[in-house]
Amino acid sequence: MSMHVPVRPAWTCAGCGQAWPCLTRKRQLLAEFAGARVSLMLYLSRFFVEACVDMPATTSGTLYRRFFTWPYEPSDGRHGNESAPPGR
Repeated sequence: MSMHVPVRPAWTCAGCGQAWPCLTRKRQLLAEFAGARVSLMLYLSRFFVEACVDMPATTSGTLYRRFFTWPYEPSDGRHGNESAPPGR
């Protein structure tokens, strides 16, 4: 079991104090749900809804980015066009 769990209602990480999901938990989730991206998104949906209830002053767009965009970001640290295949 991970020590990087959300502390509600602020949604900080119990393990490192960063915004949850923190970088460590993101890496753990990617490994845990490897090859099952839809299942990962369904899992995160539960937390997204709970965070929306706990943090009504935070916009849904901000929470959406926090919970749903990171699984699709390059994991090798590259940004922008550098992550595109050669010739594109």
